[in-house]
Amino acid sequence: MEQKGPVQVERRAWMALAVSTLAALLTVIDISIVNVAFPSIRRDLGATEAGLSWVLSGYSVAVGAFLLLAGRMADKEGRRRLFMIGVAVFIVGSLASGLAPTTGWLIASRVIQGIGGSILSPASLSMVLPEFPHERHSTVIGVWGASAALGAAIGPSFGAVLLDTLSWRWVFLVNVPLGLIILILTPRFVHESRDPEARGRFDLVGVPAGTLGVAFLLLAVVQGGDWGYLSNRTILAAAVGLVFIGVLVYRSMVHPRPLLDLDLFRFRSFWSAAAGQVFFGTAFIAVVLFNTLLLQELWGWSALAAGFGVVPGPALAAILGGPVGSVADRIGHRNLLVVGSLSAAASPLMLLTRVGEQSDYIATMLPASLLLGVGVACSFATFASLGLKEVSPTRYATASATLRTTSQVGFASGVAIAIAVFQAGTSKGFLVAFDRAWAFMAVTFLVGAFFCAIACPPRSKVQAMVASSAT
Repeated sequence: MEQKGPVQVERRAWMALAVSTLAALLTVIDISIVNVAFPSIRRDLGATEAGLSWVLSGYSVAVGAFLLLAGRMADKEGRRRLFMIGVAVFIVGSLASGLAPTTGWLIASRVIQGIGGSILSPASLSMVLPEFPHERHSTVIGVWGASAALGAAIGPSFGAVLLDTLSWRWVFLVNVPLGLIILILTPRFVHESRDPEARGRFDLVGVPAGTLGVAFLLLAVVQGGDWGYLSNRTILAAAVGLVFIGVLVYRSMVHPRPLLDLDLFRFRSFWSAAAGQVFFGTAFIAVVLFNTLLLQELWGWSALAAGFGVVPGPALAAILGGPVGSVADRIGHRNLLVVGSLSAAASPLMLLTRVGEQSDYIATMLPASLLLGVGVACSFATFASLGLKEVSPTRYATASATLRTTSQVGFASGVAIAIAVFQAGTSKGFLVAFDRAWAFMAVTFLVGAFFCAIACPPRSKVQAMVASSAT
């Protein structure tokens, strides 16, 4: 059997990373691209506001609900195998979405997409980390994380171009050929890896309890704006979710193969990253949404112009992602996270103090977007890198899924809370409503910066922890 040299091994590893980041890019684009298609979907399918809301909510709930199970299965059954299954499911959901004849069909197809995204997501990173030496993991995670920023950058503009030249259906159908390319390349460049100690059946009580618990909590968060946060439906959904989560935690304490690996939370690096990214994700997703609303609703830009107007910040984050990841171990994850959160906080603060009813993109929106881009570059991949720092390679998918679950809670909460704050201020004027939403985002970023400063371990302790875990 022919032995591969170091250059060939290195090239294969980077190709594996490229395949992984392409899949991550695909799922992020799908989230950001759908918003621009809503007017066309409403017109063609006769969708109601509630129906359009579920086009987003169905996807978000499905992604969050199945992450923990997908991570566990990836470590047990094989990360590459689960990744390919997730991509295949995502393709099926995309095709069904693009062909949807009714709103109900589209919602169901989006749920299938979400399930596919939840399966491939934890496996996409965990399957490529074993291809690289441990000292390069921060760089790899930085490059992988930059794909999320790139997806956020090109999603709205790409979607606007598709709408302008084709139809809203191509917002979903474009995923099909890209997904097929990923399925072809994955076996060629990615080795299979799994946890050799992952044997036996999963907890038959904890698995459905955890899946339903996360699903009901996310349902309460994402639908609370439409139902009313004090409505019986929202309170019931949240209560049911909390009961199921309680069952999950109890079963995870007593079952030998629990869905939620509580041992991960013994690592300070893991729990601080998991909690810290909730603050950052909550504020970040709200900024992305309201930047688009600012351009279209307040300044009257077209969807196409607004799509390109929000590109600079995420594009800068994508450019800086790799280099920032490579220096994380040298300057300390905590320092990067504090700087990133403070830079991100400066973005809504600038909008709060400088935005008026007249369009002023160059002096206001552009620098605010670039500040957010720096914050994203310093934060998103750094949270993932810190969270996995002490985790054994055999548990990468499980840990990654748990981190993604907390991140998903932040994303869902950010949109719901920001919209609620905005709507509460509309009685005093559109600009006042924007100001209140930006104040919420800035405060959340600042609280996150303070949390990271006191909770995340300093560089010296991280190095000591990693050395201890290695031995």
